[in-house]
Amino acid sequence: MQFTYDINCGSSSLEISDDTYKYLIKARRHKIDDEIYFRNLKDNAIYLYKLISISRRSAILSLISSEEKEVENKNDLHLGWCLVDPKTVEKYLASLNELGVKKITFILCEYSQKNFKLNIEKLEKILINSSSQCGRSSIIKLELSDSLEQFVKQNEDTYFLDFCETSIDDKKSDIKTLVIGCEGGFSNDERFTFNKDNIVGFNSSLILRSETAILSASSKILI
Repeated sequence: MQFTYDINCGSSSLEISDDTYKYLIKARRHKIDDEIYFRNLKDNAIYLYKLISISRRSAILSLISSEEKEVENKNDLHLGWCLVDPKTVEKYLASLNELGVKKITFILCEYSQKNFKLNIEKLEKILINSSSQCGRSSIIKLELSDSLEQFVKQNEDTYFLDFCETSIDDKKSDIKTLVIGCEGGFSNDERFTFNKDNIVGFNSSLILRSETAILSASSKILI
């Protein structure tokens, strides 16, 4: 772990309990006078604390220093991900966070199953753990949109990943917002919302799963 997350870090004194206590004291076996890095993921600072006391269920740390240290991908990418099975999102979300995706808007598209419901709190916990491991100083911002039409109205110059002769490699420096379809892709009605000049694809004739497509596209654009 590159740091430990605590929403309250930044104050001169920090008390940890519950899961953070179990992880640092029981699992990592930190002792008095150990120095531990924390982030609150609200600012770009990283905080160094010293462990000064340990009780049965909590521990107290004292702030030693803080440093402004932004760790982010130099490129911004906003993904519009047509809603897929939440279990799929949970499985691949950490990888998208590690790649440096800035924002994901989950779009309820025509081929999305209407019974899918995302647990945003659970997804944010996954993102926090991911950033703690990879060192990122923020997490992906998560939003919801009721339709592809609504998303396109709210996001100018949107690109769409679909079957197309224009390779994503040729446009990757221009892509700041990219929509990826769910299983089954886009409906004919949804394709009418596309800017025909903003459709990109892969140099492959194979049909990719939504999660394979979103990871591949993000990798090409960001790293």
